[in-house]
Amino acid sequence: MRLDKFLATTLGITRKEAGRLLNNKMIEVNGDVVKSISLKITDDCDVEFNGKKLTLQGPQYFMLNKPEGFVCSHVDDHNPTVFVLFDEVSPEKMHVAGRLDGDTTGLTLLTDDGQWSHRVTSPRHVCEKVYHVELADPVPEETIQTFLEGVQLRGEKDITRPAKLEILGEREAILTITEGKYHQVKRMFAAVGNRVVGLHREKVGAVVLDENLEPGEYRRLTDEEIASFLKK
Repeated sequence: MRLDKFLATTLGITRKEAGRLLNNKMIEVNGDVVKSISLKITDDCDVEFNGKKLTLQGPQYFMLNKPEGFVCSHVDDHNPTVFVLFDEVSPEKMHVAGRLDGDTTGLTLLTDDGQWSHRVTSPRHVCEKVYHVELADPVPEETIQTFLEGVQLRGEKDITRPAKLEILGEREAILTITEGKYHQVKRMFAAVGNRVVGLHREKVGAVVLDENLEPGEYRRLTDEEIASFLKK
C-alpha cells in the first residue's frame, strides 16, 4: 500500500492532508523521516506519526441482536439506526450484510468488508436465513408444501426458491429461506392469505444469534463464524 493511502486510512484524513504531514516531516518509517508519498508500506514497516505508531486495522465483523424500531441504514429521518448502538468502532465505515426491517428483530451482521458481505447476501451463494414468525391467523398444514414448492410474490417474475416451514403452534412457525427479496417473509405469508405480526431472525448461514446478547447488544464474530461464509 502506498504511504499516502496508508496514512489516509489509519488517520482518517485525505491523501492531500497526508501529503502535508509528509512535507512537514511528521512521518517516520522504520526510524527515518520520509517525504515520498509513493513509498510502499509492507507488513514489516514501522510507521510513526509524531512518535505514535500507526497500525492498519483489519476488517471488522459483528453480530448484533437488533431491537425493534431500529433501521439498518445510516440515516433515517424518523427512526434510530443500528449504528448508534456501537460505541467501540467507526460506524460510518460499517454496513449491514442483509438488512432487517425496522419492526424485525434478531441476528444482524455488520462489517466493513464488502467482499465478505457479498458472500452473505449474494443469491449465488445460497445462504440460509432462519426466522421465528408470529402470525395473525392459524397456519394450515398445507402451507408447508406450498412454501416448499415456491410461491408467487406480487410484482415478482419468478416464484420463490423452496423454503422450509416448521409449524410450532397455531400462529407460530420457523421459516428457513435461501433468498433475500424485499420483505420476503412477510410477502410469502401474505401470498397465502396470512399476516406476519412478529418476526425475529435467529440464524444466517452457520451463524446463530448468541443467546447471551440482549436486544441492542453486540459482539465480534469469531474467526470460525467469519470463515463459515467463505467455505462454499
